Amino acid sequence: MNKFIKTIAIFLTASLLSVSSPVVLAKTIKIATFSPEGTFWMKHMRVGAKEIKEKTQGRVKFKFYPGGVMGNDDNVLRKIRIGQLHGASVTVGTLSHTTPDVTLYGLPYLFSSLDDAVEVRKVTDPMLNKEIEKNGFVNFGFAQGGFSYLMSNKPIRSLDDLRERKSWIPEKSEVGLSIYRYIGVTPISLPLSDVLTGLQTGLIDTIVTSPIGALALQWHTHVQYVTDQPISYLAAMLIIDKKTFKKLSETDQKIVRDVMENVYRRIDEKNKEDNIAARKALINQGVEFITLTEKDKKEWEKIDDFVINEMLDKYNYNKSLYQAVTINKKDAPVFH
Repeated sequence: MNKFIKTIAIFLTASLLSVSSPVVLAKTIKIATFSPEGTFWMKHMRVGAKEIKEKTQGRVKFKFYPGGVMGNDDNVLRKIRIGQLHGASVTVGTLSHTTPDVTLYGLPYLFSSLDDAVEVRKVTDPMLNKEIEKNGFVNFGFAQGGFSYLMSNKPIRSLDDLRERKSWIPEKSEVGLSIYRYIGVTPISLPLSDVLTGLQTGLIDTIVTSPIGALALQWHTHVQYVTDQPISYLAAMLIIDKKTFKKLSETDQKIVRDVMENVYRRIDEKNKEDNIAARKALINQGVEFITLTEKDKKEWEKIDDFVINEMLDKYNYNKSLYQAVTINKKDAPVFH
């Protein structure tokens, strides 16, 4: 009998260890990001990872692959599907194939200012998070990249000027392609990792990005002019495969959510400040901001109706989300 009791005790102990042991349950979440090492983004994500490791007593760890070493968006998503990666810090358009609503933030001339975007996003961020989670990912927040501007080695004032340039757009940027369809230009699509080389070799001479992006990625060293007309709003997000995330205990899920959502809030707030500083830094380094005439501005702003209507035709947007995102854009096309 004693031997039987001893055997049962050993069995129960082993069973409990298999369920609750931090060693057995330890999970390393592998995250790809294009952000270079040493940037504000990477520093804060590493601080968040350290806090999570401490609060979970080592049960949850993060391993980052910065600088685009895991390849372009398609490669990263494929590696997530096969389990080589568990998540990524990506631009919002990356999930357009599964969650078309993510393209809404990038519609041209959507927000009148960064403050306008902040106010609208108080309502729309949670709505968009729900759509993303329905389609297989958990999102920990959106971090603004500021507004995108045309940057080139020659001044661009009019649509005709742009037609003469060798323009780059990100891979699979449906909004970007629509803009260039309106203009009548076939742009050159490259992954972010190839843009600097493209500028260096002359394959492209015109890019669309934010001041902070141009500086962080060193693209500013190959442009001399910025068309001072913000085109679209840029944002990034930190996503983790939902199945992977759900394998964590509820306690650890809450810790990861709380910490990483706080990290992304800090990044979001800091990026607003940094974009203002980045604009000044570009000017100090000799980059000239081109002011458009009112006539030229009106020509540029005709783009939005064409593009937004194309996106409404292409994507099955959530009507409530579309209306919430465009609430302050009085000339937004009617949902159809």
